Amino acid sequence: MGARQCYELIATKDLAELAGIIIEPGGFACLFRERADLLFQKSVAAQDLWRGLKLDPLLDAETPASKLDALDRLLQNSIGEPAKRSDLVDGALVFLKRPNASVRECAKSQAVSERRLSQVFREQVGMSPKMWSRIQRFQLAVTDLYRRTDVAWADLALRCGYYDQSHFIHDFQAFSGINPTTYSGLRGRCKITSEFS
Repeated sequence: MGARQCYELIATKDLAELAGIIIEPGGFACLFRERADLLFQKSVAAQDLWRGLKLDPLLDAETPASKLDALDRLLQNSIGEPAKRSDLVDGALVFLKRPNASVRECAKSQAVSERRLSQVFREQVGMSPKMWSRIQRFQLAVTDLYRRTDVAWADLALRCGYYDQSHFIHDFQAFSGINPTTYSGLRGRCKITSEFS
């Protein structure tokens, strides 16, 4: 499954087992020597991604722990010597973690055009720098929700780099599928100080 710009529900009713691999931003292109943006918003079978991949050891493993061990060995044996992520992407990933960082400022700090930054970033990370920044803001907001017992939504939105509360709500729903109030209620950890839908 490639990088996504919105949430996706995975139907697990007919699945006996499910495992996932989280690859750091920029890691896919380095590990698989393929442009990460080619998988954006797509689901691809492991056999299609790795030609000649032998899944038998994974399928034959009997316990969840042994299956994960087999998956780890499979990855280690299939990947080979990883390539290095570009310095441009390294610098952009650090710069764009700042809550109010813009792609324009990032490109300027890296001494490249916005177009060049976007091209290299997409190829190595799998999405545009702007989308990556939106996801970072959302993740910061979720992390912040876990830390607090009282939530002032407007303050949380501004603290995480959103222009206003409505942009925060829009992104929250796009990335999680529910609004922040519902999310907080499901978590059971936050006392709501203002309500919205």
